[in-house]
Amino acid sequence: MDYEVVIGLEIHVELDTESKMFCGCSTKFFSEEPNIFTCPVCLGMPGSLPVPNEKAIEYTVKIGLALNSKIASFTKFDRKNYFYPDMPKDYQISQYDLPICEGGSMDVEVNGFTRKISITRVHLEEDTGKLIHIGESGRIGGADYSLVDFNRAGVPLVEIVTEPDIRTPDEAKAFAQKLKNIIEHLGVSDCDMEKGSFRCDANISLRPKGAKEHGTKSEVKNMNSFRAIQKALIYEIERQRELLETGERVVQETRHWDAANNITMSLRSKEEAHDYRYFPEPDLVSMELSREWIEDLKKTLPELPDARKKRFMEIYKLSVYDVEFLTSSKAMGDYFEECTKSYSDAKKISNLMMGELSMHLNAANLKIEESAVTPKHLVQLLKLIDDGQISGKMAKDVFKEVFETGKLPKIIVEEKGLFQISDEGEIVRIVDMVLEENQKAVEEYKSGKGRTLGFLVGQVMKLTKGSANPQLVNKILKKKLS
Repeated sequence: MDYEVVIGLEIHVELDTESKMFCGCSTKFFSEEPNIFTCPVCLGMPGSLPVPNEKAIEYTVKIGLALNSKIASFTKFDRKNYFYPDMPKDYQISQYDLPICEGGSMDVEVNGFTRKISITRVHLEEDTGKLIHIGESGRIGGADYSLVDFNRAGVPLVEIVTEPDIRTPDEAKAFAQKLKNIIEHLGVSDCDMEKGSFRCDANISLRPKGAKEHGTKSEVKNMNSFRAIQKALIYEIERQRELLETGERVVQETRHWDAANNITMSLRSKEEAHDYRYFPEPDLVSMELSREWIEDLKKTLPELPDARKKRFMEIYKLSVYDVEFLTSSKAMGDYFEECTKSYSDAKKISNLMMGELSMHLNAANLKIEESAVTPKHLVQLLKLIDDGQISGKMAKDVFKEVFETGKLPKIIVEEKGLFQISDEGEIVRIVDMVLEENQKAVEEYKSGKGRTLGFLVGQVMKLTKGSANPQLVNKILKKKLS
């Protein structure tokens, strides 16, 4: 039987506020000691009362506006009850039937086709603590014991829930990547997946092609990279297909992505909304968001990725391929635009960023903002090439050292004496030597074997240890041989 894949995503984004959602504890706890950024409110001590973080509400509205959601004029917080050690008060303050943002959509492009993915809701809640399971499995099942760190408990957390409109793992990956890019441009979160600031869960089911009813879904968790989202969903599609084709039943459950073994594993039965016994949070009043306040926030929205992409194509006359790369993250786009302030050839900047810079960043597993190669370094290297002081081949070696040391290209060139030979008289002298020593190659060239020219160019470059200007060498050789 031919099956249709149905996927919906739940993406959690920690907001980059100075303090937690309902108390004054700092959110800047990463790499700090466990359990030191806590207070009676986020630890759920008796008698403590929450106070909403206005900046977190503002950031949530901005996300909703960027996703074309309807912003509620009346909203409230709800109590989500569950007994799990990552929340010391045994409930989480979240939103249920009246979220801050409802509806909306986002277009994603995969393999040249654009799909509109609808948004169900964007709501605000508090994050949970972090559990560390000690044991061989690294999971609660089979752990010898577990440790809990409440530094993260209470951090403002936005949940973006999609409709089950996604049909392939590639679409899911593209949606998550674009959403992350939008939120980075808004400046409301660092979206660092390694730190858990941007987390994705997926609900996935299969149904016979043409069927209207959804199949039984599994929720997949622990996907901490875009590649993991793609691989986990590919695995889960095959797992469910195999069950259905052998007449077995897909169980509604939450599954854990095991990246080490590239499989999903059963974690627990999947909860429904009624399992959490939602009711209005009694310690917080409802909120009214005025139209004027929302309109004022709309005016403060920055340029978003799609608009930036369009502008790059219009102003810099770059291809869609180049622009897709340059706007793939806010940091990448900012880096490119900083380069254009002191160097006018946008295409050369783009080529160097997509080539050497991207290659070295990937090899070192670094983000562009972590690179020692600043826009100043990159522009100086391009100017050295333009001025004929170094060749393209030399530039690759210089770039490698710039990346490793952070030294300016000009300093590296001077220290190593790498300046390109562009003196025509000197190159003529070396070309004459090469022609004299390679008479057979000269005769072959004159008899019509044009590729022999490459051999002669190589001999000149060998004698000059790669420092001769290759364009000038080609020009002089052709003139001599004609």
